[in-house]
Amino acid sequence: MQPFKVRILGCGSALPTLKHSASSQVIEVRDKVFMVDCGEGTQVQLRRARIHFNKICAIFITHLHGDHCFGLIGLISTLGMLGRTATLHVYAPQELGGILRQQLDFFCNGLDYEVYFHGIDTSIHDIVYEDNSVVVKSIPLNHRIACCGYMFSEKPTLPHIRRDMIDFYNIPECYRNNIKNGADWTTKDGEVIPNSWLTKPADPPRSYAYCSDTKYMPDLHKLLAGIDLLYHEATYTSEDVKRAALYYHSTARQAATVALEANVKRLIIGHFSARYDDDGVLLEEARNVFPNTALTNEMDVFEL
Repeated sequence: MQPFKVRILGCGSALPTLKHSASSQVIEVRDKVFMVDCGEGTQVQLRRARIHFNKICAIFITHLHGDHCFGLIGLISTLGMLGRTATLHVYAPQELGGILRQQLDFFCNGLDYEVYFHGIDTSIHDIVYEDNSVVVKSIPLNHRIACCGYMFSEKPTLPHIRRDMIDFYNIPECYRNNIKNGADWTTKDGEVIPNSWLTKPADPPRSYAYCSDTKYMPDLHKLLAGIDLLYHEATYTSEDVKRAALYYHSTARQAATVALEANVKRLIIGHFSARYDDDGVLLEEARNVFPNTALTNEMDVFEL
């Protein structure tokens, strides 16, 4: 099974602290590297995580609050200095398009690579990126401005060849792709060997959902049903539930409720308010509802 990893670069909220960096994550799946959000300081965090800058093929921005996008133009500039030639794809709410073009023209004139902007309609759940092995869909969220999360899903793969059976029946190498695609094998004596004897089931496709800043959404779980790993913001504890509603954020209990109702396998929480000296109070609250919850911290790696 190929790696599917989520690397945490930053999990703090808007107010800078010495404990947490602004929001950013890197998702590694099927030999591709994607970034979600690019808050201030993301480049330093990439260095700390020992992630090669030029491996990033696409950046997904959830919304246009500074703690989620102030690092973008700096990273784009650095990629130019590092000699990037491959196109960088940026997916973000449509409002970023004009702003990004102005920044590129002013700060990054003469790049040796193209920055291709994809405007996202944050109000719909739709495919925004697709290749031969990965699909990324937008997840409409409820924040003070246009905002969406992103769902990264593997496409189904073919069954695994049973090497012992292939060798036993002396099946030639040139025929093995046919078997992976469902064909039976007929021996020289005319015996038909069913495909089920020659293969093992494919690995189940894995999925990760990133739900950044959002007010609690009672129906959000319907879009997240069965996700392997869910990141959901948990800015406040329930003691500050009114503040959470006022600023269109969620409590740890609300994040855990979404995970429980969606029947996800694991929940990780982040975007912690600077008002809490101990993030453990948020973890305890979430685990009271959904036990398989973990805090995010800078440099954490979650494997699916």
